[in-house]
Amino acid sequence: MTKIKICGLKRLQDIEYVNELLPDFIGFVFAGTKRRITDEKAKELKAALNPEIKSVGVFVNDTLEHISFLANNNIIDIIQLHGDEDRKYIADLRKLTDKKIIKAVRVKDSMSVQEAKELNADYLLLDTYSNSGEYGGTGKTFNREYIPKNIGNYFLAGGLNAENLKEIIKDTNPYAVDLSSGVETDGFKDREKIKKVIEIVRQ
Repeated sequence: MTKIKICGLKRLQDIEYVNELLPDFIGFVFAGTKRRITDEKAKELKAALNPEIKSVGVFVNDTLEHISFLANNNIIDIIQLHGDEDRKYIADLRKLTDKKIIKAVRVKDSMSVQEAKELNADYLLLDTYSNSGEYGGTGKTFNREYIPKNIGNYFLAGGLNAENLKEIIKDTNPYAVDLSSGVETDGFKDREKIKKVIEIVRQ
């Protein structure tokens, strides 16, 4: 069964929602502006999080020291790299922590996905490419024909919501789906929307 990640949690209220509804993963964002949280806030939220739910730290071109600090102090259980991190960066990060690594790919074409497979991450996360240089979180979907058949387990992101989720999962059979703006109302996580998408995925 496809797993579910709810990304961009910022409030204790968000934690209460997920503790009740039990997605498989949640995401703390340590980059950008809109959903970014401090290390202290992440520590507070993680302490309140049901231990059955894995916390994923989302980073864009961050320092190895910062990422490994959060990972080795178990503030995050999984690392998600959303910037221009290369194979050497990932290899160096593995020397500092044994946490699993997700590498996000901004899908421009099928070649961009094939190239990302060479980076030696544990999972790829396929997100929508943006001409404006954004590192994800665009809320738009991409052409699913670009997903290679031999990709293995991957996370699928980019414009997912209750309206399109069922069809997209049927079409692509991803290891996990990753939602953020698709479960928000006015920029805040919405309990009913989270509940709905979890029901759709687990039907």
